[in-house]
Amino acid sequence: MAVDYAVIIIYLVGMLAVGWWGMRRARSQSDFLVAGRRLGPVLYSGTMAAIVLGGASTIGGVGLGYQYGLSGAWLVFTIGFGLLALSLFFSARISRLKVYTVGQMLDLRYGGSSSVISGAVMWAYTLMLAVTSTIAYATIFDVIFGLDRTLAIVLGGGIVIAYSTLGGMWSITLTDMAQFVVKSVGVLLLLLPIAVWKAGGLHGMQERLPDSYFSPMSIGAETVFTYVLIYSFGMLIGQDIWQRVFTARSDTVARSGGSAAGVYCLVYAVAGAAIGTATKALYPKLDSPDAAFATIVGDALPVGVKGLVLAAALSAVMSTSSGALIACATVANNDIWKRLRRNARADAASSDGTDATHGTDATEAADGTAGPEDAPEGEPAGDEVRGNRVFILVMGAAVVAISIALNDVVEALTVAYNLLVGGLLVPILGGLVWKRGTANGALASMAVGGTTVVVMMAWKGVLAGEAIYVGLLASLVAHVAVSLAGKPTDPAVLARWRSRLAGEAPQDGEKPGTGTPAGV
Repeated sequence: MAVDYAVIIIYLVGMLAVGWWGMRRARSQSDFLVAGRRLGPVLYSGTMAAIVLGGASTIGGVGLGYQYGLSGAWLVFTIGFGLLALSLFFSARISRLKVYTVGQMLDLRYGGSSSVISGAVMWAYTLMLAVTSTIAYATIFDVIFGLDRTLAIVLGGGIVIAYSTLGGMWSITLTDMAQFVVKSVGVLLLLLPIAVWKAGGLHGMQERLPDSYFSPMSIGAETVFTYVLIYSFGMLIGQDIWQRVFTARSDTVARSGGSAAGVYCLVYAVAGAAIGTATKALYPKLDSPDAAFATIVGDALPVGVKGLVLAAALSAVMSTSSGALIACATVANNDIWKRLRRNARADAASSDGTDATHGTDATEAADGTAGPEDAPEGEPAGDEVRGNRVFILVMGAAVVAISIALNDVVEALTVAYNLLVGGLLVPILGGLVWKRGTANGALASMAVGGTTVVVMMAWKGVLAGEAIYVGLLASLVAHVAVSLAGKPTDPAVLARWRSRLAGEAPQDGEKPGTGTPAGV
C-alpha cells in the first residue's frame, strides 16, 4: 500500500500547489469568481465535466449499477442530458449577461429585487451540495488511510477550502482540470476494463446475472422520470453550474465546450453502471450497493493502480465540493449580504432625510456591490477579492461543521434540490423564454412552488416524487396567472434585458449586475 499512499499524497499536495499558483492570477473580482471569463474550450469542457460528475456520479453510479445493472446509468444520464440542454439552448444567452449569480439574472430580467429570495433558496441548495460532498471524504479517507470520520472530513474539507480561498475560480479551474484527467484515467481507462475483464467480459456477466441487469429500464420508468425532473432540470438552473458558464471565453465556447462535457457524462454513466454490474457478478452478496466501488477497487486492482483510482474518486468529490463552495459563497455575498447591506444604507439615508441615491454608484463600485463589471476586467480589486475570500472561509467552516454533525444528508439534499427546482425553475426558464412574465409572477412562482414542495414533503415524505411533481405544476400556474393578471414588465426593463442578451455593454447609469437604473 505504500505506493498507493504515495500516489494519493502527491495528488493532495499537488492540489494545494495548484491553488497557490492560481492565487497569483486572481487579481480582480472577475478573476476570482469567474476566472476572468477567459476559459477556452479545453479548460471549459474539462472543468464543467468535473463539477457535475461528483461522488454521487462516481461512487453512487457504481452502486446503482450493482443494484440495478446497466439501467443504473440513468442517474448520470439525466445529468448529461441536462448539461446538453443547458449548453445547446441557454448557455450562449446566459454567458452574454455578464452576471455572477442566478439572482442577478432574475433582477436583470424582471427589473425587481428578487435576488434575496432566490439567493436564500440557492444558498441552501449549494450549502447542502457542499456538505454531502464533504461527508464523502470520510468514506474515501477511511478506505485509504483508515482515518477517523471527523479527521477525514477536516482534512478533505480543509484542502478544498485552502485552494478555493487562495485563488477562487482560477484555482478551482486548474484543480478541476487535473481532477478531470485523473478521473478519466482512473475510472474510464483503468477501472472499467479491469473490472469487466475480471468478471469474464459481457458474456461472463450475462451468465452470472439475471436478464434484468441488462434491461435499459429495470430501474423503473418512474425513477427515471424523477431523475429527469430533479437532475436534468437542476442542471439548467443551479448556481454552481451557471457560475461555470460565466467562465466561458465566448458563446461558442459555452455551447460547444458544454456539449462536449455533456457527451462525456453519457460515457461516464455507462462506465459506472458497467463497473457496478461487473462488481455484482464478482461479489454478489455485498452488504450495501454503496460498498461496490470500494470493494472492486480494493480487491481487483494492482498496487499503484489502486492508488490512482482512489485518487480519481477523491477528485470526483473534490471537484463538486469546491464548485459548490464557491457558488455558496458567491450567492451569500452578492445576492444576500450585499443586497441587505445596500438596503440598510438606503433605509438609513431615507430616515435621515438625505437622497439615498446620491453617490450610490461610487459607493457600490468601490465595494463591489454594483455587479460583475464594476471594474475593468483584470484590474486589481483587492477589496472585492478579500471580501469573497472571507465568505469562502466562513462558508467552508460552516460546511465542515455541518458535515461533522450530520451522518446522513440524503434527505437534506433532496429537500434542497426539491426547493431549487420547485421554487426557481419556472421563473428562471420563464424569464429566458417568455417575455410576458413579470416580477410579481416570478415572486409568486417562487413562493407558491417552494411552499407546495414543503407541504408535499411533509405530507408524503421527503423522498416522495409527488413533492416535485405538484410543486412544479403549482409554480407554473402561479407564474402564468399572476403575470397575465398584472401589468406587463416595463418596456425599458425588457429593452435593457434584450440588449444584455445580445451581448451589449450596460447602458449609461445602469448598475451592471442588475440591469436597473443606478440608485434603485
